Parts: sequence; C-alpha cells; structure tokens
Amino acid sequence: MKELIRQKAVALGFDACFVTGADRPDHAEAFEQWLADGRNGEMQWLARNAPKRVDPQLVLPGARSIVCLAASYHRAEGSSGPIARYARFDDYHDVLASRLVELTAYIDAASDDASTRSLWYVDTGPLLERDLAQRAGLGFVGKHTNLIGRTLGNWFFLSEIITTLALEPDVPEKNRCGSCTKCLTACPTNALPAPFTLDARRCISYLTIELKGSIPVELRPLIGNHVYGCDDCLAACPWNRFAREASIMKSVVRTELDQPDLLELLTLDDTAFKKRFAGSPILRTKRRGLLRNVCVVLGNTGDLGVLAALEKAVADPEPLIAEHATWATAEILKRNSARAPLG
Repeated sequence: MKELIRQKAVALGFDACFVTGADRPDHAEAFEQWLADGRNGEMQWLARNAPKRVDPQLVLPGARSIVCLAASYHRAEGSSGPIARYARFDDYHDVLASRLVELTAYIDAASDDASTRSLWYVDTGPLLERDLAQRAGLGFVGKHTNLIGRTLGNWFFLSEIITTLALEPDVPEKNRCGSCTKCLTACPTNALPAPFTLDARRCISYLTIELKGSIPVELRPLIGNHVYGCDDCLAACPWNRFAREASIMKSVVRTELDQPDLLELLTLDDTAFKKRFAGSPILRTKRRGLLRNVCVVLGNTGDLGVLAALEKAVADPEPLIAEHATWATAEILKRNSARAPLG
C-alpha cells in the first residue's frame, strides 16, 4: 500500500514521498523550549497551537501514519535576488492543494477500512513538519534549521497527509552536515547563533514577512537588498549541488520577480499592489509591509537618484511606509555626505 501511495505521489508530480508514524515528534521538547525562550517573536500562532504540534493525535484522533511529501522549487536560472526564490511562483499553497486533495482521496479509497480518515496540509497545519519529515527519511534538519534532502538540496516545499491508515514507517534520516558551518556564517543578522538554533526575531525572512510593525533600526542595515524573505543560509548549503529542477512549480514561475524594479514597486497603491501580486505569497505582507521593506533596501543600496521616489513615500498616508522612507532618506544622505570631498 505504501508503495502504491508513493507511485501515485510521483505521478502527481511530487519529488519525494516518505512515511512516518503519527506519534510524538522527536524534538517536541526542543520546540516547546524554543517557544518558552520567545524566539518565535510575534508568531503567536505557533504558541497557540503548540499542543497539537507536539501531539498528532490532537490533530486527527486515531492517526497512525503521516505521509511526508516534497515538491521542488529549484530553478537553474533562478539565482539570488531581492525576493526569496520560493516566492517567485504562484502561491505554493494553492498550487499543491489540488494534488494533495487527489492523493488524500486516493489513500482513503484504497484503504480496506471504510472508516479511514485522512487530512492534508501544506505548511498550514499544526504539525512539526521538518521533524516528522526527518523521521520519515525525506531529509535531515540542517544547522540552519531547514530540511535538507540528499537528492533535493534545500529548495523544496513540504506537505503532509496525516491518516488513520497504518503504513510501514520508512527509515529515519540522520544528520549529514558534518563539520560544515557555511549556513551559520552566511546569515547577515546572526539569526543562527548556534547550530540547529534559530532566533526568528533576527531572521530576515521573519523581519520582512512575519513582522507586521517597524523593523528594529539596528537590524535595518543588515537586511541589505532583501525585499521579501532571504535565501542566504539556504544558498550556502553544499547539498544544493544535488538540487532537482522543479516539476510541479515550473509552470507557475513568475520570472518578473527575479529582479523587480524597486522604484516601480514604491509607486503601487493598494489596488495596484493586490493586482500585481494576486495569487502570490507576497500578498501576505500587504502593501504596507512590502513597501516598508522596499524603503529599507533603498536606504541600504540606493543613491541620490532614488530620493525623489522616497520623498513621495515619506508623504504616504500609511505611517509604517512613511517612517521607513524617512529612515532610508537619511541613510542615503548620510552615506553621500561621507563621500563628499572636503573643501
């Protein structure tokens, strides 16, 4: 039965399919301590559903197995840029959903037990998905706390189907980082203070996506040119030499987001923002969040030629945008003043 499910998953375009049991995740206590230390920042939803994350039986009573799936988003031509690689496609939640619905229905229909129940999630359910995926053998959690697949590198999405159907678990994967610390040294904000330890409050992905208010002033210069998310620790991983070209996601790539025009983004009103990013994960930041980020990047990388655009942003009715545009203007003026010749 497990092999039939795996074959169906591959036929649907998934790049990997592994199975683990529906018992308590191996690193549940570490997750609970991470929350107790406040390293989740403003992501309070992680704390609210923490009991379910450490006990799959609270997600689906009677669950016996969890099917862990991977879908690559690797593009050979999609190199580093101001927008994280995963967001340069249509929203993966929507893209993967129809395939997960079909695979879940297949599992329920193929079971000999008519009472079999299964639920699917794509980065949306209260499951410690990286922990479970490692136990299933799909990959191993690296020192950057992301999952690494030996045949996928870092560049893939995870999704799960939790089911009451009993399936033979696959062999857990072991950590294969060795002595490598490239991901730790690649982080611009020291959000990885130790191996396997993430302080989300300093992570650029958190600061540019999950954080809804002002970005701490001391961290703004460290954001560099990152407008939405950050791939620095992922890109540093040597296992990416085995990355597999996207299958499911390749038909929904948005190449215009590889190197977007930041000044053009700064002109978007709310209607234009929603139209421009319809069906994209970037909608999560809302206009106020994205333009906040654009202002920070311009403050870090812009020259005097962007001041006119920032001047308009300073007058934006959204206080969050105006605040960061004011900061960016001051940074550019300070930088150019320091370069001005004496006398």
